[in-house]
Amino acid sequence: MPDAGPTVVLPRRPLTVGELLDSAVLLLREQAVVLVPIGAALAVGEQLLLAPLRVAAHVEPPIWWYAEGQLAAYWLLLAVGAATEGLIIALLGNPAARAARAALLGRTARAGELLRPAGARWPATLLLALVAGAVMFTAALCGPAWFVGFALLGAAVPALVVDGTSLPRVLPRAVALAARGGLRAGLVRLLGYVGWWILRVGLATGLIFGLSGLDLVPAGWAVPVAMVSWAAVNTVAYPALACLDAVLHLETRMRTEGLDIRLARARPRTPDGVLLAADR
Repeated sequence: MPDAGPTVVLPRRPLTVGELLDSAVLLLREQAVVLVPIGAALAVGEQLLLAPLRVAAHVEPPIWWYAEGQLAAYWLLLAVGAATEGLIIALLGNPAARAARAALLGRTARAGELLRPAGARWPATLLLALVAGAVMFTAALCGPAWFVGFALLGAAVPALVVDGTSLPRVLPRAVALAARGGLRAGLVRLLGYVGWWILRVGLATGLIFGLSGLDLVPAGWAVPVAMVSWAAVNTVAYPALACLDAVLHLETRMRTEGLDIRLARARPRTPDGVLLAADR
């Protein structure tokens, strides 16, 4: 049975928060050969984009903390960073959502399937990722509004790719799913982000301080080493967050829309697109 056993990526039942986090990690491990290289390319691009903004804000590695008298430049740096994170997680959400869809149906998606452009809705995904980036940029400029924006956007790409939701209806559906059950999905997404943020800060700064303590960072190389360290950590963190969005979306549908019941009653040869399409 596809929903039995301790190593099932995505069981066909509502999950606890701990099981959701575990499921996301299992999905990433299963699809690392696809998701990690894409995450690496996007994480490197992010570091290159943020480099001149860090110089303008006079921040220093490894934490890039606020420098006195540079509030405006630092605030802009934070907003752009929030935008790039939102965009990257949304782009990775496309293959992650398709991998989660396959896992829910009891199979492992092959790399070629996840990389094949046919039926992947990549143009719509790119547009949605740009919208997500713009929303996160605006929310970050407003300070605490970032938490609201991040909490509500998690289901956007999975709804587009898995549910077949039309592009104009994607954001309203994502917000509706995130808000169900007392904002459960949105809060779980925030929890996942905070957990990975703590892990990223710990690993990146620990690596940099460790290399510096061993005198392995030549003079003038602190910034490049820090950029590489952060890119390396984000290479795993961003795909993991995209996987969390994917499994959280399907779990929310099982919890609130009876998707697990629909799957149990479905005929064997029902096409995946019909089986998982959201009710319109």
